[in-house]
Amino acid sequence: MRRPLAVLGLLVVLLAACRSSGRAEPAPEPEPLRPAWQPVSLPMPSGLSGRLALRDVASCAGRWFVVGAVVDAAGVTHPAAWSSADAATWVPLRPVPRSPYGVENVLTAAGCRDGRLGAVGGKSGGVHGNPRISTWRQVADGSLVEVPAEFEVFGGADAVNVGRIAGGPGGWLLSGNRATGAAAWVSRDGSEFRLVSAVPGLAADATGRPWVADGTATASGWLMVGSVLASGRTGSRAVVWTSADGSAWWRAVLPGGGADEDLQRVVRAGDRVVAVGRRGEGLGAWVGAGDAWRPGGGLGGAGTDRPGRVWGLAARGDGVWAVVAGSAERAGWFSADGARWSPVALPVGVPAGSERTVAVTAAGEVALLLVDDGARAGVWAARGPWGPE
Repeated sequence: MRRPLAVLGLLVVLLAACRSSGRAEPAPEPEPLRPAWQPVSLPMPSGLSGRLALRDVASCAGRWFVVGAVVDAAGVTHPAAWSSADAATWVPLRPVPRSPYGVENVLTAAGCRDGRLGAVGGKSGGVHGNPRISTWRQVADGSLVEVPAEFEVFGGADAVNVGRIAGGPGGWLLSGNRATGAAAWVSRDGSEFRLVSAVPGLAADATGRPWVADGTATASGWLMVGSVLASGRTGSRAVVWTSADGSAWWRAVLPGGGADEDLQRVVRAGDRVVAVGRRGEGLGAWVGAGDAWRPGGGLGGAGTDRPGRVWGLAARGDGVWAVVAGSAERAGWFSADGARWSPVALPVGVPAGSERTVAVTAAGEVALLLVDDGARAGVWAARGPWGPE
């Protein structure tokens, strides 16, 4: 019996040595934060019937907005938007189209300034079926009025895409891309937008080809985020653009780990700016203060939709939250500082793929989530603090 006992003793010693070798055990994933999500009811606009196609949400100065369209039984789209003072009770806004395409616009992006809505809408048409883009602005009587533009402002031979809209002290910013590289459209009051493209900082050049994904107002002007595909190499680098007035832009490549990186969403959170995007095979954050940027923490790790997509990013009073592709338990993420992220349980999951729309916004201790899977659309609100106990 001595030999089996000796072997057993040796195994005990080896196990003890492994435990005391200093090798760190993998840290358990934190339990998701569980906000009390409540569904939001959006009334059907007067005179319309059909399916709600929801596309974006925005909030500022005590007002909340949802935009999209109503798709009638014949498949015709009608622009639609809703407003709320508490994110609980909603009223439709009256759209005032000013062009034949505006009558059938789908409002795809929403921004907010001084408690009023600004939106981007589009409808495919013309000989080539390209999207005909319009902007929309909320006027003093509360209605949402289309602002038609000359075709070349958003379209033309160099057209690629018009993305998101942001409001701020300097007016309005649209971020997007042209065949010449990155692009911005700026306006003081939303009544007319001016295209800025093919200029130093935005134009593709010997250093690489840029792509803008999002923009926001800052204390000193405007900031856009995206990536640049450097000449002579594969993969992309995370990039920010800054401007005091929207006319002259400066491009800066952010510090990273050498992996394929991009920035997909950005938000101002107090005296910091937080951007989130792809970092190698996962998703990560970058945190900016003034002109200094540093890499933040990772979101979702290997469980995210590779190479990773950020559907939305918003600032709350206690931090920032993001939505990525994932299950209901792992699609939402919250951080007080951009460095450490905790999962946030959502009322629905966010499957990978492009046949859906997801958007988020927040103010104070209220957060709003929009999910449209192409067949059914829903909006949920959550109230209360999110910080881990």
